[in-house]
Amino acid sequence: MAYTALYRKFRPLKFEDMVGEEHITRTLKNQIISKRVGHAYLFNGGRGTGKTTSAKILARAVNCLNPKDGEPCNECEICKEILEGSLTDVVEMDAASNNSVDDIRGIRDEVNFLPTKAKYRVYIIDEVHMLTTGAFNALLKTLEEPPEHVKFILATTEPQKLPTTILSRCQRFDFKKITNENIIKRLKIICTESNIKIAEDALNLIAILAEGAMRDAISILERCCQESIDEINVDIVKELVGIPSLEYISKISRSIFENNEVEALEVIDNIIDSGKDLNNFLWEVIKYIKDILVFKSTGKLKLYSDDEIAQIKEISELTSRERLLNTINLLSNLENEIKWSSQKTIMFQTGIIKACTDTQMSGVEELKKKVEELENKLANGNIKITSNSSNVDSNVISKSNTSSNAQLLSSTNKNKEVSNKVSETKVESSSSSDINWQDIINKLRTSGKVRLYTSLANTVLNQIGDLILEIEFPNGLTPFVEKILEDSDNKKDLSDLLFRETGKQWHIKYKDGKNSKKIVETKTYENPIDNLGLDINVIE
Repeated sequence: MAYTALYRKFRPLKFEDMVGEEHITRTLKNQIISKRVGHAYLFNGGRGTGKTTSAKILARAVNCLNPKDGEPCNECEICKEILEGSLTDVVEMDAASNNSVDDIRGIRDEVNFLPTKAKYRVYIIDEVHMLTTGAFNALLKTLEEPPEHVKFILATTEPQKLPTTILSRCQRFDFKKITNENIIKRLKIICTESNIKIAEDALNLIAILAEGAMRDAISILERCCQESIDEINVDIVKELVGIPSLEYISKISRSIFENNEVEALEVIDNIIDSGKDLNNFLWEVIKYIKDILVFKSTGKLKLYSDDEIAQIKEISELTSRERLLNTINLLSNLENEIKWSSQKTIMFQTGIIKACTDTQMSGVEELKKKVEELENKLANGNIKITSNSSNVDSNVISKSNTSSNAQLLSSTNKNKEVSNKVSETKVESSSSSDINWQDIINKLRTSGKVRLYTSLANTVLNQIGDLILEIEFPNGLTPFVEKILEDSDNKKDLSDLLFRETGKQWHIKYKDGKNSKKIVETKTYENPIDNLGLDINVIE
């Protein structure tokens, strides 16, 4: 007897045998019981989620001579012939290889003939999104008004590629990814009936690797069964599916975040000497760094042992989330460049060196460190601010000679003249905002928006009009900071935070404090702190 693949041998024969798609099977059974079966269905979902299986069960159920509770009996003459594939009234067509206008015209001509044995002529068209535009047009009229004895079941993984004229004429059912729990449940049934011994953690690993596709899970299990072993364990599963050893991957990842170019190049040499494919290895490195980022964000990971998670934790403590994101983007771009390069090794080496010397992100981290040091000094009282603003002129006069007093009075009078001129000028001016700007900046840091936080750390907020805010950069607005502020995600984060804090939707402007030409910002003195009467002492 010819060997039958496990996924075919254990294909569900009834709706009740399917797992994870109860929302679909329940509706289909109710339609069959109430005899309200539609003329056209669209089954959409990822691979291995049960689209074709459901289509075959539905084709038998509507034609079964002895249906029960919306299920086919699988014992009558019609059911048996459909299961054997010998009944010409049920037609399965793969649109990936039969996608021309002529193929669909053949169906259009056939639908006019009555079924030979069954009650309905059923057409199951798999991968229907692969049909050409002409084929869709040829199918459209038949799909819109088919004869009463014809049913269409279309299956696809990409419904967005179907014309809306087709979508609107079908009852659409979306198949979800099957949960790991349901995959494990089904695998246990298969293992029991097939006398396969497998460890529980191996089942968990297969379920994770299947990514919601039952057929993929059964195929992985079948590959593991080919080994002459008493019991399938995790190591066998990893070896068969090609999960590489983490020794090189972990080592090169650590080298990147320790900025250790020498060690990284040594790892690359070992990879080349062992004959490993650089494209595959780079992809594994990207996935590993992604997992480090996930662990740093959530503290949880799958697919790894306790020792491997301990290694990932150590590496995650060497860097920040921003550096991890930056490295993933850098290596992803490197992967695209390597695909089209004739010098893959050179491209790979230079890309890894660049990842080790990521100066842009290092500068942001350095700025973050300086800001944190300044905050610690403020918290510990190492920066003291005392105010003598009650009588600036008299205090200074009592401590200075007559010449100094005259200079101070002259400077004060000039400041008053400038102030009066500004108040008389009919221009839109800015004023200090009642918004607690420093509190908002701190909330950016605590919410993980570090790049935005460091960019706005030393800014001043001014309000212009009722709904306009101006963020001033006293030390100048650099192109790097400007690029961060123009990022769409950063814009939204700042706008949303201001809305939550004030209840208003603000229009935000940025002002370069070094290149400002506004009259209201004109100063006649070089050190404004001296004119405020504040003594600032930094205690190291």
